[in-house]
Amino acid sequence: MNSFYSQDELSDMGFKRIGSNAMISRKASFYGASNMSIGNNIRIDDFCILSGMIELSDNIHIAAYSALYGGDIGIIVGKYSNISSRVCIYAISDDYSGESMSNPTIPDKYKILTCEHVIIDRHVIVGSGCTILPGVTLAEGTAVGAMSLCKQSTEPWGIYAGIPARRIKERSRELLKLQKEYENEYN
Repeated sequence: MNSFYSQDELSDMGFKRIGSNAMISRKASFYGASNMSIGNNIRIDDFCILSGMIELSDNIHIAAYSALYGGDIGIIVGKYSNISSRVCIYAISDDYSGESMSNPTIPDKYKILTCEHVIIDRHVIVGSGCTILPGVTLAEGTAVGAMSLCKQSTEPWGIYAGIPARRIKERSRELLKLQKEYENEYN
């Protein structure tokens, strides 16, 4: 048996949209597949969890043990992005102040929830073990170092790291030339 679902099996899973050449592990979990759009040339590895409204563009990799919690508001991931292993991305989060209850077994009227879009633009790479909180936009070309906490949006073409993540230097745009070469060859 193949470790990845076949295109026919993916079509039967009820995704809002499923592109071609999607390599999705049989060990990944999807909650609310009808709210998920998956582009072309996608790879989602073992033990990933995708839940809620999620839009994945083309040429995206989501490595093992990562989780995207889109809730009712959503997560959008742009072309050529890479989410390394053990990354958690939240478009919805409980309040931690103690002024409300939390967890999915409690009705919403007893909770204070933060629900805001998360946007990961083109050519973003998120390092292993990072956490991205609701309302964050990782601008085009952003690279986030391993184990960082992103609680604020980034500026384009920067390298960010730390808790909380801060811009530490510029990122090269050389990969835009490689993108053009790739698209000329494969499109």
